[in-house]
Amino acid sequence: MTAVILDSSALIAWLRGEPGAATVEARLVGAVISDVNLAEVIGYYVRKGAKPDEVRLMIGESHVTRVATDETLAFQAGALAKITAAAGLSLGDRFCLALTKRENGIAITADRAWVNICSTIQVEIELIR
Repeated sequence: MTAVILDSSALIAWLRGEPGAATVEARLVGAVISDVNLAEVIGYYVRKGAKPDEVRLMIGESHVTRVATDETLAFQAGALAKITAAAGLSLGDRFCLALTKRENGIAITADRAWVNICSTIQVEIELIR
């Protein structure tokens, strides 16, 4: 089975019931998210006024597995900085892509800019909308 790696945009879309949420829901069982992407989701909701414990409960309902970052993943994400700069990808985006590459999986995202670089870095993505 191919590993499913969630970008923060995909998890936020699911949590908010946005377009593409059904696509994410169909991939939730067994999906993983990096600590960095999880921090982006938490930050999104905290900026909107949610308390961190409220966000923890919301995310817990997804049953997504958290993947801790390590030095190797950090170097892999950092190495993508130059390649992804023109597409405007964030640090979280690069961590998601690096984890996807490491796990030989598929990244689930709402970020259309990824289409421009996924073949260059040899990572499979699925856009949710």
